Amino acid sequence: MKFSDIIGQEPLKQRLRRTVLENRVSHAQLFLGSEGSGKLALALAYAQYINCRNRTPEDSCGECPSCKKYCKLIHPDLHFLYPINSTKEVTGTKVLSKDFIAPWREFLTENKYYVSLPDWYDKIGIDKKQGFINADDADNINRTLAYKAYEAEYKVMIIWMVEKMNSASANKLLKNLEEPPAKTLFILISENQEQIIATILSRAQLIKVPRLKDEDIQKALEHHHQVATADATKIARLADGNYTTALMLAGKTGSGNVSLATEQERFIVFREWMRRCFTIAGNLKDYDKLLDAIPSLLGDGSREKQKEMLAYGLEMFRICLQYNVGNHHLVKLDGDELAFVKNFSPFIHPQNIEKFDEEFNRAIFHIERNANAQIVLTDLSHLIARILKIPATPVAKKA
Repeated sequence: MKFSDIIGQEPLKQRLRRTVLENRVSHAQLFLGSEGSGKLALALAYAQYINCRNRTPEDSCGECPSCKKYCKLIHPDLHFLYPINSTKEVTGTKVLSKDFIAPWREFLTENKYYVSLPDWYDKIGIDKKQGFINADDADNINRTLAYKAYEAEYKVMIIWMVEKMNSASANKLLKNLEEPPAKTLFILISENQEQIIATILSRAQLIKVPRLKDEDIQKALEHHHQVATADATKIARLADGNYTTALMLAGKTGSGNVSLATEQERFIVFREWMRRCFTIAGNLKDYDKLLDAIPSLLGDGSREKQKEMLAYGLEMFRICLQYNVGNHHLVKLDGDELAFVKNFSPFIHPQNIEKFDEEFNRAIFHIERNANAQIVLTDLSHLIARILKIPATPVAKKA
């Protein structure tokens, strides 16, 4: 993976190149950004650039033995940790990341390194389970990193979705993170800083990866996937900086769980849910109508899809708040979605948005920990009805 293969992110690419050219490579770095921003692609391009034998000020060569092995993800000094769980094919009490290395390499290359956690779970067949980075994996990595590098200047350990690391595994890695063997680079990748164990977070240099610009996504869809300009423009707007979502909306990659059609279905489910919550907020006698909406939220039982639905709800609340406070130019919707936002936004305001955020994230937390999803979503629906009743404080007019 070369820097030139990565969509947008030019200021960040320049910053990463400069750390190498000026010999200022920090031994532990955390690439933090939203899904589809290119964090993993940047990490791989960075590692390849560090170990390239013929790098230029702008990029790795892509042709030396090190680059060729990096491109195939088979370099002996490149190591990965990622969330896993037992599957029909991989069973036992000690399941390790290396047991999934073949599907992992295939997953990354077939998706051009722009990947999502739900798609990874779907790839290895744990879409109805929770993935995690376990203590056995941490032990295995500690043993691996104790050896000298085979052929590269730096041994590189990329930990994808470090927030999925539990306390036991984190504690085993702490010493190496704080005082790693010589010429060892840890690159941690995360989408949720608040879920990272504090002792891990404190030992890594933070690199914030911003969302992609709409124009960068549009150009990539047109040039790399031959998507018509009109469709690319619409998809880029809907993707909101997430290239993984853009590719799935375009039908170019992923598990097929998201498309323009299914994105519309998700909106319809959310709109109906909010209508029913709003109805019982005014009349508790309509409680049965609320219960009728829960099966649509449960879907096929996949916890990842339920979490995606809740994340979608949070995003819609954010959009409604932007519209409410007058930032209409930030609302990149049209048709029925825009009409819904216009009608619903008066009920999403600064006085209740924090409560929505708190309760939706609490629901995501409980679903992640295998709570009964029907109970969680039913309880959340009652809370939504209550929060919708919180009045907005009128903005004082200037004299």
